[in-house]
Amino acid sequence: MDLLRFITAGSVDDGKSTLIGRLLYDSKSIMIDQLAAIEKQSKNKEQGEIDLALLTDGLRAEREQGITIDVAYKYFSTPKRKFIIADAPGHIQYTRNMVTGASTADLAIILIDARNGVVEQTRRHSIITSLLNIPHVVVAINKMDLVDYSQDVYNNIVIDYAEVAKSLGLKDVTYIPISAVFGDNIVEKSPKMSWFEGASLLHFLESVEVDKDINLTNPRFPVQYVIRPQTDDLHDYRGYAGKVISGIYRKGDAITVLPSGQTSTIKAIEHNGKEVDEVFAPQSAILHLEDDIDISRGDVIAKSDDLPKTTQELDVVLCWMDNKPLVTGNKYLLQINSRVVRSVVKEIEYRLDVNTLQKTEATSAALNDVIKVKIKTASPVPYDSYSELRENGGAILIDETSHVTVGACMIQ
Repeated sequence: MDLLRFITAGSVDDGKSTLIGRLLYDSKSIMIDQLAAIEKQSKNKEQGEIDLALLTDGLRAEREQGITIDVAYKYFSTPKRKFIIADAPGHIQYTRNMVTGASTADLAIILIDARNGVVEQTRRHSIITSLLNIPHVVVAINKMDLVDYSQDVYNNIVIDYAEVAKSLGLKDVTYIPISAVFGDNIVEKSPKMSWFEGASLLHFLESVEVDKDINLTNPRFPVQYVIRPQTDDLHDYRGYAGKVISGIYRKGDAITVLPSGQTSTIKAIEHNGKEVDEVFAPQSAILHLEDDIDISRGDVIAKSDDLPKTTQELDVVLCWMDNKPLVTGNKYLLQINSRVVRSVVKEIEYRLDVNTLQKTEATSAALNDVIKVKIKTASPVPYDSYSELRENGGAILIDETSHVTVGACMIQ
């Protein structure tokens, strides 16, 4: 069974918590004791209604007190697919939370209140979705019950948002009118919106194709571990363990190890304890090479006819996630997949306004700022542009002393 990771984003009171609660409730993914607890707390108990927002509001309250920057993750499954939901807060001061949750998402659900239409927050969440190159977007037009399930209201919002999507280059956008509080178009199609010809939200989430998002054309294999048992039985064994983040590897392929540039040929491939002829993303594997060459954790094994860029000068768009400001000359550890190198921020080119996409001059960055910087690394880094290959173009900056992640990077 495959897995879909998706993030929900919307302004405060757009109904994100209720939507997630409704998905969990209607897919029967709530424990009996959990259900009893929220029934006890629900304000509308007399009418027999339960407040589904309570399923995630406890975690949100913790976040708003500043206890943690973590996004609230919820897990559920249907007979067709497993799901991980990242519930990101709507406030601008929690931009870093949305970036954290969206960095691994296959799909973003952007909630719009049918009464308010496209607002500034909608544009900001769409900009972050575009920056992070999330392949699929669902625009869930919520609270249709408060506008009498009007098709005209829905159509006007679709027209307005289509302009936003076009300006940001969002490719796969699907529109679904819903009422999270009453469950309209969440799991089952709603008879109250018979004019809507599309699928319900859950049916769409179950059927959206994510396999096609996996890049099988540019082979990249960051080495995580060099296996040398050095036992009597395996005294010549040398295997390079890692995960195929993109592409396909076959026995006999000519490969180049980066950043050193050494070349060899794949002699054997192990997957799940068995020798196989090929592996592909996102499988984990052990590669064996014809030659004994110097390879260590963080090196990238790529096919010789399709190499990533390798440089010590990186152009990076980053979201700053630390309370301490970022200033030119600051030194950090930069980690891309399993490779960790020392680095310095050489220049801050501009600050990006995540509400308007305007670029302004900047000499420093504060918490939640999105900026464009030049970073110099102590040793060469093999990478691809984030917009072309997300798996090998995303990186993090780590504080050298506290080892806290302080920046989420998208290499240009």
